[in-house]
Amino acid sequence: MKRRPLFLAALLAPALARAQPGVDRPQPRLPEEPLVIVTRDGARHHFRVEMAVRPEDQMIGMMFRTSMQPDEGMLFDWGAPRESAMWMRNTLIPLDMVFIAADGRIHRIHERAVPQSLATIESRGPVRATLELPGGTAERLNLRVGDRVIHRIFPAP
Repeated sequence: MKRRPLFLAALLAPALARAQPGVDRPQPRLPEEPLVIVTRDGARHHFRVEMAVRPEDQMIGMMFRTSMQPDEGMLFDWGAPRESAMWMRNTLIPLDMVFIAADGRIHRIHERAVPQSLATIESRGPVRATLELPGGTAERLNLRVGDRVIHRIFPAP
């Protein structure tokens, strides 16, 4: 009789693994907050960003999402400046990755990351956060290194 629960657990394990977000389906939408990018010419671009704060949310990120609106994004808040390394495993749409220093300035931009690529995309220096935007956004809005990101996690200008 003691073998029955173990047997059932062994049978159910694959189904439970498939049902976990990030294994084969997107995670539920995360809490959203406003974010603004101010370019060097003074243009202000407004976004609604999902906040990836918990390690489990950060691990899943945009995996298995099939679309993102032009004014949406996901902000990975690392809590303190650190090197950031991202990849596109199980990510089905191209993304621009914006690496943001602790003072709210854009440190680096990687445009149009290739869906499902396992290549590492690095911040190349310590950053407080990484912002994922729909692929092509940086070019469309003429975002550049040094532009300012306004969000509650960065000090006011």
